Amino acid sequence: MTLSDNDSYGMRVFWRVLVVAILVSASGCGRAAQPAATRDDSASVRGSSSQPAAVEPARGSLPRIVFLGDSLTAGYGLDVEQAVPALVQQRLDAEHYAYDVVNAGVSGDTSAGGLRRLEWSLEGDVRVLVIELGANDGLRGLPVAGMKANLKQIIRTAKSRGIDVLLTGMEAPPNYGPSYTSDFRRAFRDLAGEERVTFLPFYLEGVAGNPNLNIADGMHPNPAGARIVEANVWKALEPMLARQGP
Repeated sequence: MTLSDNDSYGMRVFWRVLVVAILVSASGCGRAAQPAATRDDSASVRGSSSQPAAVEPARGSLPRIVFLGDSLTAGYGLDVEQAVPALVQQRLDAEHYAYDVVNAGVSGDTSAGGLRRLEWSLEGDVRVLVIELGANDGLRGLPVAGMKANLKQIIRTAKSRGIDVLLTGMEAPPNYGPSYTSDFRRAFRDLAGEERVTFLPFYLEGVAGNPNLNIADGMHPNPAGARIVEANVWKALEPMLARQGP
């Protein structure tokens, strides 16, 4: 992914705010999370916490699309229906796709955390796994090779069960140096190519660094930002569903 000068500036602003926020709160955003919960009509999107529970069918036996991610998936700072997985569910309903979306987002989670809870996240008739992990690996400066290995295991586990995968990329903060930032970005792209999965290069494309599209902390999308993220995700996701057929 090539960033324009404006995009690069926005990313620098975004990560400066993010690093300051992490320094102010040593516990990170995990404990302050407001993960999305079950929709009022019990239709599809189910929230998750750091204590995973078994996923139960929401609308009978509809096939599932699982979003495995961190606070960006969980919907930190948003109402239940404003989180990206809930917006995707609304789009599916409007377009007459018969799927349940499961929000398996846990705020503060790393790629290793996502891997640890993969088994329960894939319970039920899962057809598509959307992977949104890595932001917290980058925040902590964790080894890129370790993150890539975790994501690869998640992808291969899903593929071994006949589940299609949509991998979303993330950017690393600049404070660990240009080499780390470059290696971090390339890990997602290389992994998508190696494993031949659908790839969305940057989950926060068009949103990161824009104060009008993020909540007060400057790092999580507000309702308007979440709609942009959902639209980007949908562009990658919808062709996958069309290939699967009814």
